[in-house]
Amino acid sequence: MALHLAAASDRSRVVLVVGGTSGIGLATSALLADSDVRLAIAARDEVALARAAAALSGDPLLVQVDLTDDASVAAGLDAVMTTYGRIDGVVSTAQVMAYGRVEKIPADVFDVVVQTAIQGTAHLAREVLPIFRRQGRGTLVVVSSLLAHIAVPEMGAYNAAKWGQLGLVRALQMELRGERDIHVCLVSPGAVDTPIYDQAGSYAGSAGSAPPPVVPAARVATAVVECLERPRRHVHVGPANVAAIGAFRFLTPLYDRVAGSLVRRVVLRGPAVDRHSGNVLAAVPEQESESAGWTFGGRRRGANGRPRWRRGALR
Repeated sequence: MALHLAAASDRSRVVLVVGGTSGIGLATSALLADSDVRLAIAARDEVALARAAAALSGDPLLVQVDLTDDASVAAGLDAVMTTYGRIDGVVSTAQVMAYGRVEKIPADVFDVVVQTAIQGTAHLAREVLPIFRRQGRGTLVVVSSLLAHIAVPEMGAYNAAKWGQLGLVRALQMELRGERDIHVCLVSPGAVDTPIYDQAGSYAGSAGSAPPPVVPAARVATAVVECLERPRRHVHVGPANVAAIGAFRFLTPLYDRVAGSLVRRVVLRGPAVDRHSGNVLAAVPEQESESAGWTFGGRRRGANGRPRWRRGALR
């Protein structure tokens, strides 16, 4: 895919993908690596960065960044500027997740889930917007979630993170209205075939699963790259988004009544698990990949590539 980022110069553009070692971030990195872009990928773990680089074409710049630490974010952006001299696009896909009632999730786990989305987005904007202004152009794409627009029980930490991130992005968009060539875009996918459900912390008693309908990470990555090329304020990706948001907004009593049982039947339908923090407090590089084998219908592919039911899946 050719990518030009609407730039005046024909010099190769520079794009930084934060969270570029797994899921949507890795899929986005793969699309960009196959284009004429000079690519940098950032993540909090060096091993994950090395594994991702080995899977990508070209020679991306690897930058270790912890989104919850403003000094780390500043150092990461400085490293990209030192190497390439400019940054034309930044894609923020990094996020962690934890299942469980709000009262059951430990404070340190809850805080990191929220900080990764809200403080992480603020730290990136604080560092990259001045760079964009000096250049006269630039695009920040924030990958959010359907759960920025609806609420579900036993995912309160993730809801808080994504609702706060949505408010922050909307404020940034309004603050930048007078700056024609500087853009902040929001991409809100529904369920995506990524490892996040396996990596999530769990304080709900059951392992999480991708709720159908599930789209490939590459589909979301395509929407991200299209925002870099032709910026749009907000893009939804997923066949269930409109219906879910409509039910949440306009059928609120019914939605509230059935949400808990649906979450248990469709999301928390995996095997029983002990309480654990998943990858929230520390990266687990060996679990990182673009796909986790989820089908459109929310089933898991077996070793032979054929779908197989997980225990408790809808029939």
